Amino acid sequence: MTLNYLQGLEGARDYILQRLPKELSSPRVLIICGSGLGGIQKIIEKELSVVVSYSSIPGFKESTVSGHEGKLIFGYIGANKVSVMCMVGRLHFYEGYELSEATFPIRVASLLGVSVMIATNAAGGINPLYKPGDLMIISDHINFPGLSGSHPLRGPNVDEFGPRFLPLSNTYDLELRKLFFQSAQSRKITRRIAEGVYAFVSGPTYETRAEVRFLKTAGADAVGMSTVPEVIIAHHCGMRVFALSLITNTCVGDEPASIFDEAPVSLEQGKATHSEVLEYANKASLDVQSIIQATVNRL
Repeated sequence: MTLNYLQGLEGARDYILQRLPKELSSPRVLIICGSGLGGIQKIIEKELSVVVSYSSIPGFKESTVSGHEGKLIFGYIGANKVSVMCMVGRLHFYEGYELSEATFPIRVASLLGVSVMIATNAAGGINPLYKPGDLMIISDHINFPGLSGSHPLRGPNVDEFGPRFLPLSNTYDLELRKLFFQSAQSRKITRRIAEGVYAFVSGPTYETRAEVRFLKTAGADAVGMSTVPEVIIAHHCGMRVFALSLITNTCVGDEPASIFDEAPVSLEQGKATHSEVLEYANKASLDVQSIIQATVNRL
């Protein structure tokens, strides 16, 4: 299994390299665009960029979710011309893919020479101080599927990338977190930026009220259906990792209406929708693009 997996990764890498000019063949930074944040691709210099669709790459699965285009863009960002590989759209566990399939592009990025990963996502705010439109720098995570057996490193270890027993206490690079915050200040971004714990759940359903209360008790500040598998694999590959959540909705953790309430609150109140997620992501996209551009330019 491991040999076939490695051969698949190398096949994908070689296919991509055949389509890249030499100057773009060793990207330094991998950027993953979350739901509604595909606009990050706009900060890549178009004149020298190369686009490769997921559907054409051996071993890559196709993104099936609205807001995820399913293509790689290789190019430069910033005045310092930092070479990047941008995933416009990600692959999710809830789409029916195995975690090894969903994280396949991260391994390929490692083979291409990527040393830094920047992952973005849209997330629900659990921390009562968070409001839609806020940004949360991820400082730690809770991997609920991983704790129950669905872990991206489950199975034979790929020793060529990293150790069998991987420590995760140092996953989210402190210097990258500082750099992002400093970049936001330099761009005079007024949008609230917090730092907190991201809870990964498998989805695709949004959380029940009881689940929101449970996640809050467990120490989560935000919750989403992505990012953590990619982060773990990137860390296993030795990449420096930065991850960002855009808070797109407030999770409802109040007790549900009861048959004994004289004037029950509608159960529709506060219900999350995917259109709401995309709406807030689109509104914040320009700020996110600006900060990431400044951040990458200083790497």
